[in-house]
Amino acid sequence: MTPTRGRRLIWISIVHTETDLGSMAAEVRRLHVQKGGLLRWEQHRKAIEGWWMDVRQHISELNLVWSRVRLYQDGLPNCGQEVEIVESLARAGSLNHQLLQELVQRGATLVGTESPELLREEYALAGQSSKTANASRPHLAWRQQQQSQALLQKRDRYIARRIAETLASGETGLLFLGMLHVLPALPADIKVIRQVFASASTQTRTATPPPRAEGGKPCE
Repeated sequence: MTPTRGRRLIWISIVHTETDLGSMAAEVRRLHVQKGGLLRWEQHRKAIEGWWMDVRQHISELNLVWSRVRLYQDGLPNCGQEVEIVESLARAGSLNHQLLQELVQRGATLVGTESPELLREEYALAGQSSKTANASRPHLAWRQQQQSQALLQKRDRYIARRIAETLASGETGLLFLGMLHVLPALPADIKVIRQVFASASTQTRTATPPPRAEGGKPCE
């Protein structure tokens, strides 16, 4: 696409692969198998892999000028270690982060998208929620769900602010963001194009922690 004046954001609603979930993957897999069986889980996993192939193909057809593209990613902290985090997750097999790595190699700019402090809160809450689910304590689960929703709203406000502050006139942003996120209103000069792929509807709409480099913490 030929660069234009103004700012444009292509918002791609994503689904996380098993690799993206890091230490939480085993628990997510267990819950899926418990609910639908092993065959259903394998179908779900393969559907997500196919979905990422569709995303990759769609992006290649946009014909973007990569030197004028900024990449914003769910769970990627704003801390100066963005490239290292993406490379670590790409090596671990994350299709999402392998795509980011490829786009950076083409000339796109990777942008730290989320607050490290809010991500640390998210990881801690996810761990508590897992223990609560195993203990079958519905009153605590409800309270943690409310906390998770409030935290998600804070994360979304931060993401919107980062986009507004870093996306320059004439640039295109590619935003890879989980389906549960709802961005607040962006500045009027940013044209938002929402992309939701059909196969994404196969994803269970339950909150999962954002991806992280295995064994690491968000930019301590």
